[in-house]
Amino acid sequence: MLHVTNGTSVSLGETGLGGEVLAWIDVLHEGPVPAGLTDEELGRLRGLFLGSEAALVERDRILASHDDVTLWFEHDLYDQLQLIQILERLKGSRPRAGLTLICVERYLGMLSGAELAQLWPLRRPVEDAELELAADAWAAFRSPDPMDVEALRATAMPALPFLGDALRRHLQQFPAVENGLSRTERQILEALENRQLSFRALFAADREREERIFMGDTSLMRYVDGLCSCRSPLIREEGGEYWITDTGREVLAGRADQVRLNGINRWLGGVHLVGNEALWRWDERAGGLRRS
Repeated sequence: MLHVTNGTSVSLGETGLGGEVLAWIDVLHEGPVPAGLTDEELGRLRGLFLGSEAALVERDRILASHDDVTLWFEHDLYDQLQLIQILERLKGSRPRAGLTLICVERYLGMLSGAELAQLWPLRRPVEDAELELAADAWAAFRSPDPMDVEALRATAMPALPFLGDALRRHLQQFPAVENGLSRTERQILEALENRQLSFRALFAADREREERIFMGDTSLMRYVDGLCSCRSPLIREEGGEYWITDTGREVLAGRADQVRLNGINRWLGGVHLVGNEALWRWDERAGGLRRS
């Protein structure tokens, strides 16, 4: 038996359930995940981005070597992207009885081994509807046109009930119509608007602003570094504390635009945003993505 979950912080080895535990080590909401690549080619690309190509190769080998697989995942963006990737990969390659799923609205890394064991009776066989939806969602996420994600969001998705909200959160990382900030960038500036914070405090403040926590400290630091190192910095660091600049205040207030001011070079799934204009912008009031 193979248990697949989101990371090494999940104490599946302490449940007494037996079997091998595999952490699906990839932060798919960051960096390139383009269409048109085989699983092996994508693994190499993701390995270069993460600096862990050998680990991804071994991960994929372990998954391919088991027929009895249980997937343990959560409701947030980080997990839902991993889940659709795995389901798409396993579509048609496993006996139906050998593939089961536990997907809950709880953070698995915060549960003890005993608490995780209590979730075991909730596992259920993965059905065709889940496999088909996962394949559609994975293709939309990797598409160079993010309106494919919007089209999917417009449909009912009962087979994977947490996926719709996760994809909405993904789209909120596109530049906002008001100021060119991703939601994460906006939350960083909001946290610093009236105070200076250490990175640890800033990380906690960002998590407080999320309905479903999904971003780790390494990913958040990438955004913080970007706001510090851009041509017209929106935040600065001194003595281990961060503070907002006058330019940051102008952008946060919507009197300047981050993309037009500093440019952008960011992958969101299969979309590469680059330059001083953004072809797609997130409209929070309308609750959707639109072409500029």
